[in-house]
Amino acid sequence: MSLAKHESARPWRGIMVATALPLREDLSVDYDAYAEHVRWLIDSGCDGVVPNGSLGEYQTLTDEERTRVVATAVEAAGDGARVMPGVAAYGSAESRRWAEQAAEAGAGSVLLLPPNAYRAEAAAVRAHYAEVARAGLPVVAYNNPYDTKVDLVPGLLAQLHGDGSIVAVKEFSGDVRRAYEIAELAPGLDLLIGADDVLLELAVAGAVGWIAGYPNALPQAGAKLFHAAVAGDLETALPLYRALHPLLRWDSKTEFVQAIKLSMDIAGRPGGPTRPPRLPLAPEIASAVRAATEKAIAEGLN
Repeated sequence: MSLAKHESARPWRGIMVATALPLREDLSVDYDAYAEHVRWLIDSGCDGVVPNGSLGEYQTLTDEERTRVVATAVEAAGDGARVMPGVAAYGSAESRRWAEQAAEAGAGSVLLLPPNAYRAEAAAVRAHYAEVARAGLPVVAYNNPYDTKVDLVPGLLAQLHGDGSIVAVKEFSGDVRRAYEIAELAPGLDLLIGADDVLLELAVAGAVGWIAGYPNALPQAGAKLFHAAVAGDLETALPLYRALHPLLRWDSKTEFVQAIKLSMDIAGRPGGPTRPPRLPLAPEIASAVRAATEKAIAEGLN
């Protein structure tokens, strides 16, 4: 039984795939392909989806597109609890509106970056999360200090959890040592793996979920890896992790959207192009991603 199914009251647990958004050649959103992709991910062993994250290119979407993506995900998933929309925005009021929209659509939780318009101090971060939590859905914090320039360090996460503003954190700092301090300072806060290439390390440290990138292309292999890792089955997890790591590490690189979409295309999934300012991959990067993807598929990883 998957973690998310077992923990029905905590739908952010398990494998929640940060979905890439299929675009046609004219860069319009292919909602039918997206709906099919959501269904396929769940049928392939993933527990749910995270639409409108960075991998879903939310920054380039119109308000209408962003709203429709959430509605499409909820309908395709068949259970809104399986859907955790990203609600990042420049202002707290706008993030709260997106959280309210997610609630109206039937989503089970939301994923929220800290304020990303400036280097917010701790008090502003706490006010931001408290405001969005008022929308009524459980809030998963997203710590990405590289993009936001705001670091949700363990002490601040403990404050946010103590405030009642967050239920979990997607940890993308790459510093796996933080897992233990988070557990000490906020023992009730769920730790979610936020970067594919530290999956095993964070699973061993007590993570209960994975907001995943590469399962967009290889969901069954990703599910097998995650479940073995959280169960402490290193005999299964470690060889699989080593085999997948040449791909997983792309999740932490600047070109992660293009890389994952290319792997999806190779795996027969609807990836497609990306919207500007993201450009197609440079030939040498595309070649490396293609080689790693084809090698994984040839080894039976899918």
